[in-house]
This record gives sequence, structure tokens and C-alpha cells, in this order.
Amino acid sequence: MRRRTWILSALGATGALVVGWGVTPPRSRIGSGALMLPTEGDVALNGWIKITAAGDVVLAMPRSEMGQGVHTSLAMLAAEELDVPLERVRLEQAGADAIYGNVAIFVSALPFHPSDTDEPDKPATVRAGQWVVSKIARELGVNATGGSSSIAELWGPLRMAAATARASLLDAAAQQWGLASTELTVVDGVVQHASGKKAPYGTLARDAAARTPAAVALKDPKDWALIGQPARRTDIPAKTNGAAAFGMDVRLPGMLFAAVRHCPMLGGTVQSLDGKEALAKEGVVALVPLEAVAGSTAGFAVVARTTWHASRALDAVQVQWKQREAGALDTRTIEAGLLAKLQSDSGFTFYSTGDAGKAEAAAARTVEATYRAPYLAHATMEPMNCTAQVKDGQVEVWVPTQVPGMVAAIAAKTAGVSQDKVKVHVTLVGGGFGRRLEVDFAAQAVRVAMACDGRPVQLVWSREEDTTHDFYRPMHVAQLKASIDAQGRVSSLRIKSAGDAISPRWMERGLPMLAGPVDMPDKTTAEGLFDLPYGFAHQHMAHIATRMGVPVGFWRSVGHSHNAFFSEGFIDELAFETGQDPLAFRLGLLTSAPRYAAVLQLAADKFGWARPLAAGHAKGIALHGSFGSIAAQAVEVSLADGQPRVHRVVCALDCGTVVNPDTVAQQMESSVSFALTAALYGRIDIQDGVVQQTNFPSYPIVKLAHSPVVQTFIVPSTRAPAGVGEPGVPPLAPAVAQALFALTGKRQRALPLAA
Repeated sequence: MRRRTWILSALGATGALVVGWGVTPPRSRIGSGALMLPTEGDVALNGWIKITAAGDVVLAMPRSEMGQGVHTSLAMLAAEELDVPLERVRLEQAGADAIYGNVAIFVSALPFHPSDTDEPDKPATVRAGQWVVSKIARELGVNATGGSSSIAELWGPLRMAAATARASLLDAAAQQWGLASTELTVVDGVVQHASGKKAPYGTLARDAAARTPAAVALKDPKDWALIGQPARRTDIPAKTNGAAAFGMDVRLPGMLFAAVRHCPMLGGTVQSLDGKEALAKEGVVALVPLEAVAGSTAGFAVVARTTWHASRALDAVQVQWKQREAGALDTRTIEAGLLAKLQSDSGFTFYSTGDAGKAEAAAARTVEATYRAPYLAHATMEPMNCTAQVKDGQVEVWVPTQVPGMVAAIAAKTAGVSQDKVKVHVTLVGGGFGRRLEVDFAAQAVRVAMACDGRPVQLVWSREEDTTHDFYRPMHVAQLKASIDAQGRVSSLRIKSAGDAISPRWMERGLPMLAGPVDMPDKTTAEGLFDLPYGFAHQHMAHIATRMGVPVGFWRSVGHSHNAFFSEGFIDELAFETGQDPLAFRLGLLTSAPRYAAVLQLAADKFGWARPLAAGHAKGIALHGSFGSIAAQAVEVSLADGQPRVHRVVCALDCGTVVNPDTVAQQMESSVSFALTAALYGRIDIQDGVVQQTNFPSYPIVKLAHSPVVQTFIVPSTRAPAGVGEPGVPPLAPAVAQALFALTGKRQRALPLAA
């Protein structure tokens, strides 16, 4: 209760936002048609749906397409409720209104235990916390693509907007024909009656726009024609024929190009800058100093006629760098500091049940281990880039981003204009993984554009700048301890972890109105540790939030990405210590978590857990819940030339209702590649403040020749959709580590894994 009371006290700091909310209804998320872009011949029926003269559907799209297939899946929801073919839905970038904001991503950040949030009768403190945060999120309307929340978040609002549009169109036809709307049906966007009367949506749209239907009902799942069926990705043709426009593809009349260089030492500054030699080079237009902004490190940009000219001129700039005042960062020192924190600090307790201390005192023996995970970069295929134009008091930005509203805010602040003077065009995103939840590169582009006399400028970071000036997944360590009683049963589990909290730092950079003087406990630090499904009678889960100085940010699956390695790795140790098969040991602890047990068993069955493998091959299995979904992975591993080689990964997933099973399978395949790269190679080392890894030769990724075969099996479900883009990442590393232990007898407690 103390933990919950503390959380609600922190939420109370929102003060004025909460006043009067007890009597006001929730903000409608349907919105007015005036919110959509006015285009000749199109009629907006609400803030999400327009109908063209030809009867096609235009959908306001508030989420970024980063390869996850969300533009297809969200279009499927609209097509389903409107009864039109998917190919007749086209997308239009949504505006900045609060109806497009992401509510779920903020509500899911509350550090409540699943045993509370999954119950039909939630504790009053949980309901109050979720209600307050939901209200704040609706008012703020932060449009963010992240947290595997796009489908889960818009599952209700988007379908309801489409269903409302359909009801308005039916009402319009019913009025014209003097019939009851209940007598009408829709086939492929054409309203029909048994008498033979027909009218395509395009002929009814203007009458429908003036109507507010009395009753709107979502389609019954038994009548779904699209949801749950494989559908071709609508973004693939353009991506394969070269027509797709990513951020780096933007080309505008008179455009200039800029290259950036930051102080090599993280947090460092520019002591002196001499650009005379650089400015004399062919094609160079300007040298622009860059202050540290939105969490970035200070540096400078060179503007030229081409990116090549700008990049070459960087080396001609005479610059003296200055180390940060707090001293040089070093990962060895940081790790030692985190390990010391485990011994000296009790941390914040995220979850406790039973009496772990009493169980430890009565134990026949205890098992302890310390696990470690390094800093990681995002290494997106498309480096950071942004195109900006500042002219006549207006700012226009073309950017691959996950947070267009935050880009608009930082652009306005940088240019010194009001936010209504800023227009943001969201391009396709060549990989986000959380890096494009930041706005530092957009602020830099606007600052550079301000120095270019109204000409548009495209700022592109080199791969080296991208790798050495990221917002990294934080380094974390964990101390795990379990009690084993006289009968050989595990009676308690205690976990204490330490590492930087991401959410407070992110809010300081992009949402300062939510960043308070005291950090609220950040769920991302302890997720995957405090919310385990295993039925240990005595548990105590705590985290020590630190601030080590390295810029940290959200990374695909966030805290789950390393905490699953900690928790599942230790579960394997306990299975070994009690002489049990890793699968059987887990199933024995899941008697009160049948959804988890079903996913784990499905992965094992499809893998063929009981069948022997070829000589020199070993298996591993891991289970983890994240972003509302449950994922299990079974792997087959061998050693080739002394290096781990993963041959096969079988994924089982319970992610609630599935919109497009093809994209679910694609996301599992993507997750495996992403997670395997991190498990085998990923680490960022910092010496004297300088990141040592600079490009793919020193920060490698899994190549196609070493990519495993990935099979995905989905558990049928009638639950609302949950996350898909990230839940496939956490189980991979511990499953591979388990197989490596079987091959080598060496216990893996640190990432990246070694043979």
C-alpha cells in the first residue's frame, strides 16, 4: 500500500490538470471532420475518415511506419468497419489534435503488478492511477509511435470512428430512400437494399457529414472479413520499386545539405572553432555552431551544395573540444559503481509478497548470482536525418520520427515561433527502435536552416556520429537470490537491480511539463523482474535508479530486453540446482498462470522439445511477458569455430486478437534478428568519454548467412490486441544462454554471450 500511495501522491503533482475532472466526461476521440486536411472532392465524416467522390476511404494516420506494418493493420481496422476492400483505403498524415495522442503508452507505464491490473476487480488505487494518467494523456495528446502500442491503443477509437462514419452513411441512404437504416447493408463500399436500391459511399458522403447517428455498434467478430486474415502489406510495393519516401529521400528546390560533428566526448563542449579553411572549400555555404539541445552533445554543422562536400569539409574545421565539467565517462567505472550500489542501496521496492527474508533464514541453502548488461546503440538502417526550412516566420520540417508533435514543439522553440507556425511532414522511417522518440536531430536541422536564408537544408548524420552519439540502452546489473528448502523446492526469489531510469530523462528532454523535481519510479527499470508469472511464495523485487551521465533512451523492448536475460537466466540456474528440466521446472511454477503455461507448452511442442538433437547441438527455452503479450522461444544452437551459431528459433505468442497474422510473424522474425545481434555482439564501451564503437565493423549485426530459421505460432485469443513489435526480443538471449550452458558447462551471466 505504501508503494501505491506514493505513486498516487506523485500523480497528484499534476495539480491543476486534475481539477474538475470528476465531473467532466472523457474527451471524445472521434473528432470533427474539420480536423482532416481539406481536399477537393473529399468529404470528412469525422476526425479520422474522409470519403472521396469515387467512394474510397481516406484514413488519418497518426502512427509512423517503421517497417512494423502498422499502416496496413490500422487501415485494415477502418476497412473492416466500413465494409470496403483494403486497397480502397489510402492514408493521410493526421494533424496535431489531441484525439490522435497515444493514451495507452502512458497508462501502461504505471508500475502496477499484473496481478492487480489483470483482475476484474482492480484495487481502487490501481483504478485511480490509471484513470488519472489516462485523463492527462488525453489532454496532452502526445502522438507517439512506440511501446508496441499502435494497434492496442487505436483498436477502440479507430474502429469506433470508422463504425460511426458507416452509420452516418447508412442514415443518409435511409433518409434518401425513406427506409430504416437497419434494412440496409454495405458491400464493398456500396449501400444496398433488398429492393435493388444501391448507392456508393461517394454519393452519400455530403449528406452523411451533416448527420450524427443515434446508435453506433462495432461489427461482431463473427462477421469480420479482414481482421485475423493475412493481408499484403500496403507499403511493400513502393519500398521495393524505389518510390517510397524515407527521410533521406526528401528533395526540395534549392535544397542544401548539412553534415554534423559532435564533441567526441559525451557531454563535452566546443572550446574554440575556426572554419576559415572549411568555408573556402568548393561547394561549402556555411558553418553553424550547435549547442547541446534536447539531450545532444554540442558540436557544429557544415552546410554545402551536396552531402559529400559538407562531409569532406568537416575535417577542415579547426576545433578544440572540452571535456564535460563532471569529468570523463568510462563504462568500467560506471559498471563498478552500479555493482557497488547493489551492496549499499536498498532501492525502490516495486513488488513484494510473502516474506523473502524469513524464507532465506529458514532455507536449507541459497543460490545467488549477479548478472550484467551493457550499453547498446540503436544502429537503425537509416541514420538520423531531418530536412528543415525556416522562411517568412514559418518552419517546415520533413522528418522520419516517432513523435511528430514533439518535433513541432522543439522546432518552434528553436526558431522562436509559436507552434502553429510549424508544419511537420512525417516520412517513412528506416528503423526507429526508440531512437526516433528523440528530437535532438530535428532541433539541429532547424537551427542549421535558420542560418541558410530561407533555403531548405537536409541534415544527415554519418554512421559514426549516429553510433557514438546515441541515446543508449542503459547499462544495468542485477543481484538475484533464491532459497531452496529441505525438500529441494525453491521457496523465495529476491531480485535487486541497478541502472539508469529512462523515462525521467526522456521527459526532461521532450516533455518537460511532466518532469518533476523528484523522479517517479520508472517501470522500465524493473519490468521483467517485478512482474514475473512464476508462483514463488516469497518475493521481493527492487531497483536502484541511478544517473550515471551517459545519455540513455528507449531501446526495443526497453527494460525487458535485459531484465528477461537476468530473470530467465536465473530461472535456468534454479532448474539446474534442483535437478529439473528447464521446461518442466517452469511449468511447475505456472499453475496459477495458465496463459503463460499454454504459450510455453506450445513453443516446446512445436520445437519438439522431447526429441534429441544432432550431435554437437543443444536446445534452450525461455518465456517472458511484455507489452501485454506473452512470448516463448525455443532455440537450437551449436558452436562453429568456437562461436555460437543459432540454427532454429521457434516462437509462440499470445498477443490477444490478431489483426494481420503475416505482420505478427514478420515482427517475430525481426525481433529474433535484433535480439540475436544484441545477444552475440552488442556492447558500447566508453573510455575517456569517447564511445569506442563507431560503425558496423566494430558494432556488428547478425548477417543473413548466420540468421536462423524462425517459425511463429500464435495462440488464438479473443482478448483485445496487445503488443507485437517488442515481445519477441526478450526471450532470445536467455534461451541461447541456456543452450550454450548445455554445450560448454559455462554459465552465462553477462551480455554479450561468449562461447
